[in-house]
Amino acid sequence: MSKNNVSMLGLFQKLFFNFNSRQMKDATLAFKKHLDDGGKMLVAMGGAMSSAQLGITLAPMIKQEKIHAISCTGANLEESVFRLVAHNSYKDYPDYRYFTKEDDEAILNRGERRVTDTSIPEEEAFRVVEPIILKRWKEAEKNGQRFFPHEYFYQILLSDELKDKYEGNPEHCWLLEAAKKNLPIVVPGWEDSTLGNIFAGYCKAGEVKPSVMKTGVEYMVQLYDWYQELSKGATPEDGQGPGLGFYQIGGGISGDFPICVVPSIKYDLKQKVRPWGYFCQISDSTTSYGSYSGATPNEKITWDKLTKHTPMFVIESDATIVVPLMFEAILDRYILNENEV
Repeated sequence: MSKNNVSMLGLFQKLFFNFNSRQMKDATLAFKKHLDDGGKMLVAMGGAMSSAQLGITLAPMIKQEKIHAISCTGANLEESVFRLVAHNSYKDYPDYRYFTKEDDEAILNRGERRVTDTSIPEEEAFRVVEPIILKRWKEAEKNGQRFFPHEYFYQILLSDELKDKYEGNPEHCWLLEAAKKNLPIVVPGWEDSTLGNIFAGYCKAGEVKPSVMKTGVEYMVQLYDWYQELSKGATPEDGQGPGLGFYQIGGGISGDFPICVVPSIKYDLKQKVRPWGYFCQISDSTTSYGSYSGATPNEKITWDKLTKHTPMFVIESDATIVVPLMFEAILDRYILNENEV
């Protein structure tokens, strides 16, 4: 028996032929072609992907410039940093399905906040980041400045204020890599997060003014410019090219907010705009529920978010399995040994 080498993408082509596996393979090949042809990619990230350690593959995707913009929930934004500063203090609970109410109450009393099968330690995560970012909010107010939520994180990550508190691998922190690249990020509904709640509490107490935080409307105004720039052709001479792709993990506001930029530029600004050049969604939501998370790509055509020519893929599966596999296939970091008789 001899051994041949095969890449992750090669393994996809050897093993995946039908159903969701075919969708994953085809979406990966189209993602790679989009990048190879000079296109760029936005990742929309719902759920609790940062707590699920997606940064292990997302950070290198950003580093290698295969991701060019991100839309995420406030939870995914902050939990990337929480993992960085408190990784060793997280606890995993693989048997969470069998927990009683008393079991979860005990987790609460230990100062942990459970996210499915893992838990975020309050003291080592929330309370470590809180005073450092509060200082930034207060400095902004003193200087008459205003920033987006992600910009405050960029400031503290690039200043090394947290560096002596790292428990996690910095190479696995996607937000740190994004800060280094000054990656365009939108965080719609940021207030719906731990630090968003903390910020509101300080505003109520009069310790900081709400005006130091730029709003969701301002995110959309900024996204108009980011989208037009990122969707340009592969070269200055190329007016065509594949444009900006849309890779959606889950559903909700982190997906719907950025995808609306195209019809908003077209109908609200009355400007010419290139359509999204690629679309892929990983979600297990059912279409018949009527949710955005389960809406088919074809429905987005009726809203002028996509066109009939957009390469479209829906992978109805678990994003914590699918996304790392797809990213690794695109990164092409591993060569596997294939047994051949």
